Amino acid sequence: MAFITVAQSAGFCFGVKRAVDIVYQAIEEGKKVYTLGPIIHNAQVVEELAQKGVQILMNPEDVKPGDTVIIRSHGVEREVYEKLQSTGAEIIDTTCPYVAKIHRIVSKEYDEDTSILIAGDPNHPEVKGILGHCRYPAGVFQNKDEMLQMLSNSKFSVKKHLVFVAQTTFNMIEWEKSVNSAKKEYTNLLIFDTICNATSERQREAAKLAERSGMMVVVGDRHSSNTAKLREICSQYCPTLLVEAASELNRAILPKGFPFGKPIGVTAGASTPARIIKEVQETMSELMMNNQEENFEELLNQSTITTYNGAIVKGTVLGVSPTELQVDIGTKYAGYVPLQELTDDPTVKVEDAYKPGDVLDLLVVRINDVDGTTMLSKKRLDAAAGIRKVMEAKDTGETLKGIVVEVVNKGILALTNGVRVFIPASHVALSRVEDLSVMLKQTVEFKIIETNPERKRAVGSIKAVLREQRKVQEEQFWNDIEVGKRYTGVVKSIVSYGAFVDLGGVDGMVHISELSWNRIRHPSEVVKVGDTIEVYVKDLDPEARKISLGYKKTEDNPWEILKNNYSVGSVAKVKIVSMTTFGAFAQILPGVDGLIHISQISTQRIAKPQDVLNIGDEVDVKITELDFDKKRISLSIRALAEEAAASQTEESAEE
Repeated sequence: MAFITVAQSAGFCFGVKRAVDIVYQAIEEGKKVYTLGPIIHNAQVVEELAQKGVQILMNPEDVKPGDTVIIRSHGVEREVYEKLQSTGAEIIDTTCPYVAKIHRIVSKEYDEDTSILIAGDPNHPEVKGILGHCRYPAGVFQNKDEMLQMLSNSKFSVKKHLVFVAQTTFNMIEWEKSVNSAKKEYTNLLIFDTICNATSERQREAAKLAERSGMMVVVGDRHSSNTAKLREICSQYCPTLLVEAASELNRAILPKGFPFGKPIGVTAGASTPARIIKEVQETMSELMMNNQEENFEELLNQSTITTYNGAIVKGTVLGVSPTELQVDIGTKYAGYVPLQELTDDPTVKVEDAYKPGDVLDLLVVRINDVDGTTMLSKKRLDAAAGIRKVMEAKDTGETLKGIVVEVVNKGILALTNGVRVFIPASHVALSRVEDLSVMLKQTVEFKIIETNPERKRAVGSIKAVLREQRKVQEEQFWNDIEVGKRYTGVVKSIVSYGAFVDLGGVDGMVHISELSWNRIRHPSEVVKVGDTIEVYVKDLDPEARKISLGYKKTEDNPWEILKNNYSVGSVAKVKIVSMTTFGAFAQILPGVDGLIHISQISTQRIAKPQDVLNIGDEVDVKITELDFDKKRISLSIRALAEEAAASQTEESAEE
């Protein structure tokens, strides 16, 4: 008989339980109790409270002095708080602490240019309450696509800060998708993970339970957000039923022939009382018992069904262990599939790959009448179908996917569809792979280039697939490329006249003159093979498939730096770098030299620059001429000396 498992986290969360307990406490104290909106999303609980005299108010304007008004765990807008406080009524705030935390976050002072993005249902009362506390412009999104569309709006994209929060019951998986996508596009994010811990745990446990169950029952109000999310999560793994109470359950949900041993999971939303969960569990147990009795005749018929070695049968998985599967093949014999008959794939974990309720096509290998067991094989059946698929792939050109299971002489073996395909070392990659062991357990794609149907053998090529992919990438690249476009590339090789950069399957070259504003003798002074660098397209020849790249940045141009920091008449400290008969050359900035003419070196007549200067000397000079077009600079030591002498003469005259 199928067993029923109830999730440990099912039922009231802390915030909901606290709110309901406070309402009951107020009733016991004899107060006339009103709730602003239904206290929780559960019709049964709300009806019970109504029978005890609790009334629901939808507008704060309806509150009168002396009333006892309870704010539900969803919280309300700041404006509603203020209206309630002005009524003279007794206000009891049961806003969930997790929701109150979100209110504090969105009402906090940030930079003036800030926007707030809320992950949640815009029609949910909790989200409406959060919006009512936002100090800055805010938007609500329900999934990654809505978030990206919202961020494309200039209202949000240029903000100094984008504050991210989530409804406490928001889908954890969708939240992670949204956050990861936002991080890739923007750096100005303040992310607050405000999904309630209890909600996250409930969703995680529901997913795990559904993954190993043949059916899930979610108990909760159909208008509840967290209940709807539980149903959505569980539906990804198995058939899922949403009920509000045990009265909705009937035999129709368990069709005749429902497999014995197939587990059923039960979870519940945060607004579902424990007693309702228990009623659902008990009703499900009764239905399962009735279902078993109705199928007794069918089981009796199964005991007369026989099979034989070599037969192909369908088996329903009853149990899973690390070493075998226990299966029902519709006979009196207990069926099992040993691990070695499941697959040759060493990466497969039986517990992860199979779950009770799975239906498999199997080959009968051996029947043991003494033990009453039947050994079955999935691997052998898969291999027969796999061989046909592999043989056909050579003619169809289909790309197959497999996992590398062994390194052999001159190549590797990849397992695909239960068949081992030999891939020669020369076909493992576009370039030679020295150590083939790095390929072990990797998933690879390959083409079949040679077959031997008689021996059921095939030869594959990963290189053929990579060539096709590279060709597609190249065509896409040449369709998109344009002068000025920037790329991130990897330095592939270096020659004396430049560096070749891999832009993603297509190579471009940075000429040595484009690597640095300074004079360099070899590209290796700036980049090394394997470096990741930012480049831009300077020129391209689509017909010859040649790309010229630029690397040095305009803002790093020493002449631009000179233009921004110096002018004629400026004084600079320079370094003597070379001498000639007519003067000395001095470095003002790396990559920018100026000439100190021999007549401008000293106030005294000199025969040669070496009479006063040495290479490596640092001296102060005055810039007397700047020609940016011809890139010529005239410098003078003499001018500074004469100015200093004139200044000293003036000071002496004044004395």
